[in-house]
Amino acid sequence: MKVVQLGPYPPPHGGVQSNLVAIRDYVRRQGHACAVINLTRHRGEERDDVYYPSTPQEVVRLLKAGGYDIIHLHIGGNLPLRLLLLALVCTLIPRARTVFTFHSGGYPSSPEGRTARPFSLRGFVFRRFGCVIGVNPQLVELFRRFGVAADRARLIYPHAVPTLPEVSAELPPPLQTFFAEHDPVLVTVGLLEPEYDLPLQIETMGRIQERLPHAGLIIVGAGSLEADLRARIQAVPHGRDILLCGDVPHSATLRTITRAAALLRTTLYDGDSVAVREALHLGTPVIATDNGMRPEGVHLIPIHNADALVNAVAQIAATPRETRTPPKTADETNLEEVWRIYTGLLTER
Repeated sequence: MKVVQLGPYPPPHGGVQSNLVAIRDYVRRQGHACAVINLTRHRGEERDDVYYPSTPQEVVRLLKAGGYDIIHLHIGGNLPLRLLLLALVCTLIPRARTVFTFHSGGYPSSPEGRTARPFSLRGFVFRRFGCVIGVNPQLVELFRRFGVAADRARLIYPHAVPTLPEVSAELPPPLQTFFAEHDPVLVTVGLLEPEYDLPLQIETMGRIQERLPHAGLIIVGAGSLEADLRARIQAVPHGRDILLCGDVPHSATLRTITRAAALLRTTLYDGDSVAVREALHLGTPVIATDNGMRPEGVHLIPIHNADALVNAVAQIAATPRETRTPPKTADETNLEEVWRIYTGLLTER
């Protein structure tokens, strides 16, 4: 079997990237080939069957030349026309079976999502896939509203359970130093993009330190706002207590989450978050904007509400934390489900 994953490939290490890499690793452990076609502006060295096309024409050329049995397209965020057309192209590649995973958990409630109907270009394209995967129940229901048959729309969560070796990784020196100098330490993990409302966290840290003088904030991730966020951090008096550390390996990210007092997920627009679920599994409290689909156990706050954020951090800091020990072996149920989809599609030929 020859498989290709299309989507964002790390770095940076976001939720979609982590899911794509996990599926690729699982397929290769089964003894099959799994290539990647990166669809983001981030470039890297083309090796080990990871490709970085710079034009749509190059993407199509790679798909045609690869001789792939399975084409798996991953899309997060919105669904602009260019990506919808790419999805259509994937379904037109001769002899290939196609799978589509939509990682945008907030899309069903967006203006575009609320207009879902079978007789639309989106509905037509979705129905052409052998299987469409939603990362939460709302997305699966969205596919049904687009006319996708029940047996073709699957719910598979994108997160994998972290194992003990992953969270035991050593932290890079800047992170080690930061933890030694601050208590409590808050962490946020995600792309540095407008929807994550990171300026709220930067500005609010001053008020948090009025209650918790030695508090610090670590921001893990990369994105288009990096320069702007660095300037914001330098402009506030408490900037020395905020570490914008950029993109770090997944194992170090997990270790950071484990040691943090809380994970922050303040968003203006968000769906299901891999970082949130990983933190909950590791026993790290989570403070997140209420988007109507957070897992049980999250401390919910309203959108862009500094008062609620300060109060939630103070409450968590005053509450004894129950620690958990991650399992020594991974729970790969979600990856096994994807694998069964691949093999099932090939038997339909």
